[in-house]
Amino acid sequence: MSQAAQAITRSPAEVVRTTPVSQAANGICYAVAGETALNSFDLERMVAAVPAKVAAALSRKAYYFVPLTVSQGEETVIADRYDVALSDNAVCHRNLNLGDSQCVFISTRLMDDKFSVAFEFYINVGHALVERAGVAHAFSELAWKQVQGDARGETSLDAWEARKVSTSSVPDAERHKNEYFEATFSDTISIYLLSLYLDLDYYDLRERDYPLLAPSALADRLRMVAELFPANPGFEFAIHYKRR
Repeated sequence: MSQAAQAITRSPAEVVRTTPVSQAANGICYAVAGETALNSFDLERMVAAVPAKVAAALSRKAYYFVPLTVSQGEETVIADRYDVALSDNAVCHRNLNLGDSQCVFISTRLMDDKFSVAFEFYINVGHALVERAGVAHAFSELAWKQVQGDARGETSLDAWEARKVSTSSVPDAERHKNEYFEATFSDTISIYLLSLYLDLDYYDLRERDYPLLAPSALADRLRMVAELFPANPGFEFAIHYKRR
């Protein structure tokens, strides 16, 4: 029996050159190349969920949703479909500067569902926003007040580790404090965007390596982010508590 041919791989530059780019109403540029795990409706709504005030900070940036982004030593290639032989070296995403723009290649076939693909996209958006616009002072004050009040858990492993160091007596604790604010702000933005796109159960975000931030503390952070970046028309932000 003959084996199926290996997926075709292309350089990121070739993918950019041959793939048409769309621009959503909020201004975000994005494209689809190859056999991805998303239908057009889900992808369009995923991108459209990013508030205009967030999207405004993502100029000269384009998101490419592809089957697999594969690391081959110092070279990155893009596969046109899922391939088991390539998946071991695939990465969730890769940011590459091409010309005067940054292209973000997101591997849709490494993930099981639109929840995972969307969260990967929104995490990247959150980090990009913080990198370009910084952390809102009011948010830093809120997060640190919660730390001083011994709020349980955090929003990511990076935030959890930075929080532990920033509250210790190490000489560079202040630097880690800033890293903590950057991590928590980008995390909260990502969770907020995900909640605009899907009906999100907070406990779906649970991890083994750190305890989740207490729901009431996260709710306060999310409300502040929602005030800073209001939802676009057609999207709604709401927090619902339920008994367990």
